[in-house]
Amino acid sequence: MRSAGTLNHTDAPLPLPGAHEIVLRIHFTRDDVARARVAPGADPVWELILSLHLFQARRADRDPLLAGWRRDVAAGLRHSDDGASVRLLFALNPPQGYFPDFLTPFESRAGLLPALDAIRSTPTANLRRDLNLLAKRNRLPATAAALARGDVTTLHRLTDSMEAYRALAIAPHWSRIESAVEADRSQRARAMLADGADGLLGSLRPGMRWDGEVLEVGHYPADRDLYLDGRGLLLVPAYFCARTPVTLVDPDLPPVLVYPVERLGGLDQPADQGRPALAALLGRTRARVLEVVDGGCSTGEIARRLDVSPAAASQHAAVLRNAGLLVSRRDGNTMLHTLTPLGKAMLD
Repeated sequence: MRSAGTLNHTDAPLPLPGAHEIVLRIHFTRDDVARARVAPGADPVWELILSLHLFQARRADRDPLLAGWRRDVAAGLRHSDDGASVRLLFALNPPQGYFPDFLTPFESRAGLLPALDAIRSTPTANLRRDLNLLAKRNRLPATAAALARGDVTTLHRLTDSMEAYRALAIAPHWSRIESAVEADRSQRARAMLADGADGLLGSLRPGMRWDGEVLEVGHYPADRDLYLDGRGLLLVPAYFCARTPVTLVDPDLPPVLVYPVERLGGLDQPADQGRPALAALLGRTRARVLEVVDGGCSTGEIARRLDVSPAAASQHAAVLRNAGLLVSRRDGNTMLHTLTPLGKAMLD
């Protein structure tokens, strides 16, 4: 069973799985270990969906890192122009328990718009299956019936409400969310460089335990075995993931495991405004490109993190490259960028 991971939210580490504990066991072959990888950055759709669960959780107001955020979101929702679509979005995402697989498509790795396109293209059979599972323990609004039939208008209203909610609840805090996720990715990268994929999977302690063949997730809502069968595992660090990591119900979907990161300050704190002098010199967007490229990244990653088109990201990178601030090299169909010593000095 897939859990929203919002019950009994705490940032304290999870105890290691015990003999009588309900556990998710993820079984790896040798190929799966080699194909374990970390998502390229904060996932806009997973953050959106998981934030809906935390927003509704009873303990959200007690969390000092989220209380101010929740009040601001609640105030914004009271002035929403499309109450029916927002009600459907919240009904599909209860504060605990199952939520539909189709809301978090694998395409979200490429950004929000590809994910929303994938949601709108969900096969009717998948919609019906997911909503029937959800309805077993949750009361759904009448619009859910049209959604289960694959009604195009209802699907578009749902994704429109996701975009509107993201603009209200996620976008103003995206820089802080990205920073927390990037800090976790750096930790995983160091473990990977030091000890390979075994080091990466072992670094997920104490909330998860890796024994070389099986990754155990403690305090899972249902005892379950997930066999990767050579497909590998995508690890998705998430700011709004609460105490329990999250996976998908459908074993035939690309395997993902979403896990919580350490939150670096509350969302009600002032967002990092970057380096004002650098922004004044280069322009705000190109200053942000330098920040993103610090440590190395692709053109696609620049586009996703800055929420610009790939063409715009490529153009900004070309200007900075011509100025001697970064260097680029092609790896297959991907252009990879790193800072030059001059670019690093300017950033610092």
